[in-house]
Amino acid sequence: MNYVSLGITIVVAGLFLFGAIRSVRIVPQATEAVVERFGKYHRTLKSGFNIVIPFVDSIRVEVDKRDQVVSFPPQAAITQDNLSVSVDTVVYYRVTDSYDATYKVSNFITAVEQLVSATMRNVIGGMDLEQTLTSRDQINRELRSVLDEATADWGLKVTRVELKGIDPSESIQEAMEKQMQADRDKRAKILTAEGEKQSSVLRAEGEKTAAVLKARGSAEAETVQAKAEAEAMTLRARGEADAIAMVFKAIHSGRVNQDLLAYQYLQKLPEIAKGDANKVWFVPSEMGSGSSFWPFTQQLDDIAGALRKQGNGRDDHGNGNGDAESENGSERPFDPAEDLERRGYGKPPVLDD
Repeated sequence: MNYVSLGITIVVAGLFLFGAIRSVRIVPQATEAVVERFGKYHRTLKSGFNIVIPFVDSIRVEVDKRDQVVSFPPQAAITQDNLSVSVDTVVYYRVTDSYDATYKVSNFITAVEQLVSATMRNVIGGMDLEQTLTSRDQINRELRSVLDEATADWGLKVTRVELKGIDPSESIQEAMEKQMQADRDKRAKILTAEGEKQSSVLRAEGEKTAAVLKARGSAEAETVQAKAEAEAMTLRARGEADAIAMVFKAIHSGRVNQDLLAYQYLQKLPEIAKGDANKVWFVPSEMGSGSSFWPFTQQLDDIAGALRKQGNGRDDHGNGNGDAESENGSERPFDPAEDLERRGYGKPPVLDD
């Protein structure tokens, strides 16, 4: 009997210990546990130390409350222009309600995958290929909006949807590459033409500016040259005017008479005849009549007579040089001016050149 009682005691103690152990539940951080009692939802255990009734309460599932990342396999979609593309998506979600995520959907990962596939086909079906390839942000926003609204009843929160890749078929990629190459060639030709146009415009502007500057320089040079010539002519005219004024002043101050003017006129006649272009020149008619030149011709006759007398005196005295002797007996040359003054005609004036 003692052995039987001891065995029963040991079994009861073991069952009690096992129940005590099963009644303690440690839930990790950022995790919740859904508890069922006799197969029915009872409560949700938070993270930390929790007590349940063994063999009465059971944990249905532990739900991770952290953000989850799920990468779905590529999904085929057809664009508005009937071109097939393969889209690879990534969904970021978080469980907000453990009860809804457990009892309102059997497998929320599969549900999200199918929802992403259907929504993506609807969004891409309303775009052509070019818009699909260039509107990733728009597709992401539309997918996130639809998924967030649809998964709210499942206790999920879709935080972000990303398209990892949009891959057209190989034939479409080749056609796109050819189109892109043609577009690049077109842009290159346009840029080359624009560069040549700008170069021509700049070259024309440079030539225009050079021509304008050259014309201005020529005009300024001609202006300076004209001013220099005008100043030279002015100075020359002033010099001639001063010379004429000086000659006029000398003539009036020396009291020049008609005899001297006639003499000067006769001296200038040979110079007039020296020019090669002077084939014909005219002599004043007064020279034939002798009315104006008679006093001067009379003077010349008197001078010639004096020279003859001097020559006779030389022969008489035996002097070979024909010069008259001075008062002290020395010889000096004959001076016509002194002879004219001695004869009473007056001293001829001295004129400046």
